[in-house]
Amino acid sequence: MTDYIKNKVIYETVNESSEGQKIDNFLIKFLKNVPKSHIYKILRSGQVRVNKKRVKTAFKLSLNDSIRIPPLSFLRKKDTSLKKIDLNQFNIIKSNILFEDESLIVLNKPTGIAVHGGSGLSFGIIELVRKGWPNHKFFELAHRIDKDTSGILLIAKKRSALVAIHKQMREKKVHKKYQVIVKGIWKEKQKIVDLDLLKTNADNGQKKVRVVKSFLKEPRAKASRTVFFLKKNFSEYSLLDVKLITGRTHQIRTQLSHLGFPILGDDKYGDFILNKSLKKIGLKHMLLHSAELGFTHPKNLKNILIKAPIPIHISDFIAQNEKK
Repeated sequence: MTDYIKNKVIYETVNESSEGQKIDNFLIKFLKNVPKSHIYKILRSGQVRVNKKRVKTAFKLSLNDSIRIPPLSFLRKKDTSLKKIDLNQFNIIKSNILFEDESLIVLNKPTGIAVHGGSGLSFGIIELVRKGWPNHKFFELAHRIDKDTSGILLIAKKRSALVAIHKQMREKKVHKKYQVIVKGIWKEKQKIVDLDLLKTNADNGQKKVRVVKSFLKEPRAKASRTVFFLKKNFSEYSLLDVKLITGRTHQIRTQLSHLGFPILGDDKYGDFILNKSLKKIGLKHMLLHSAELGFTHPKNLKNILIKAPIPIHISDFIAQNEKK
């Protein structure tokens, strides 16, 4: 990525971090302050060349390709947000590494920290990681979990690893298990839930998901499937294990709210009156935890199963309610 380009041709050589990436995505990242409309304009007009040839937007880059970027004039705004990062937050992230090798990092994400900046947040975990390891050229989120969800987060250190993990996810070969505490007494030992979910954007840019009836045939709705297992009932609440079959935005939170079993502490889909009373006794975070992640390692093809210990705010809540 370059800070300043003014009326001169730029030649960039593709390294491992960009290998396999589409040319349009490469340019969007490289020319961060240039409007996407202008990037697609110079692509369509043939001003961008790869190995001296015109390419289409879907063209995938190979290692050592030479990219010609035409003369542009822009100044990227200085990014001062990372200067505000508290070193303690980076140290917390670093101390929560569950697995790391040359291809991947697996973190046990603390609750309350976003995975990436945006929507009013200047930075998240991925920015912390990039800032903390500045000499490593490639870090990308392999998936996302909500800010207030704790647990396993997978980060790719190579594009080849990212592509391989995404392929496994599309083919539903990745095992994802969550633990959650909900309002109400759950009775079924095992329940498979299939619901169509529609994602919308609110005026403030926040995502919101709702269940739509399948017979309405909303074209933007996506099918979701989750398997819920009863682990324990308390006097007013239930502890569930959750296996994700699909990975839709806010899937677990939306489904449980729709079923009448909102997640405790969920400030978007939960029981707001109950959450307010729980805050008074010290419950500040949502009780949803990404507990297990299983996948095939993209390089050595070994089966990997990562487990993240349940955080103290959830274990304390369980202990308190077991006494009742």
